[in-house]
Amino acid sequence: MNGITIALSKGRIFAETLPLLASAGIVPCEDPETSRRLIIPTNVADVRVVIVRASDAPTYVQYGAADLGVAGRDVLLEHGSEGLYQPIDLRIARCRMMVAAPLGFDYQTAVRQGARLRVASKYVNIAREHFAAKGVHVDLIKLYGSMELAPLAGLADAIVDLVSTGSTLKANNLVAVEHIMDISSRLIVNQAALKLKRERLVPILAALASVVER
Repeated sequence: MNGITIALSKGRIFAETLPLLASAGIVPCEDPETSRRLIIPTNVADVRVVIVRASDAPTYVQYGAADLGVAGRDVLLEHGSEGLYQPIDLRIARCRMMVAAPLGFDYQTAVRQGARLRVASKYVNIAREHFAAKGVHVDLIKLYGSMELAPLAGLADAIVDLVSTGSTLKANNLVAVEHIMDISSRLIVNQAALKLKRERLVPILAALASVVER
């Protein structure tokens, strides 16, 4: 396709990307939350949006099925970003990657005394690197949802997960005990597309950068 394809996921990333795209004169013609279409046209004839899972956005861009995309730093670190150009931190969909544990669990003492912890997470690569850098021994358990349940059910001593407001932790008697990193979403670009479609892509990148830098 000679036009431009942008990979976005539903929900917060899509909603917070909309005003940025509007700054580049690009407005999707449908809302993916109400539309059944996975390929959504925009007001620009040769620009379309493809709706993908958040974790799949880098893959679509990496292999050229999309020219641009938006992905969280967590996804890029966990799944890799080989072959992707990341020119702009869009500063959207902000949250924190945290270690959380049940109220009353003395995490700091357990870590200090070298206890071997069981940690559940969707982000096992990020968790592994974090604890390895601290010299803490952990048994990692990969889960795909409801991280908060793991300590409550006795599956794990702690979890590594994204935290926004902290209300879900509080509702499940968990507390954030360690900050790993701040997370935001990045613009990702297929490197070959940046060369072959430079004339079309550069103005879009410039418009997005100008809005983010304000």
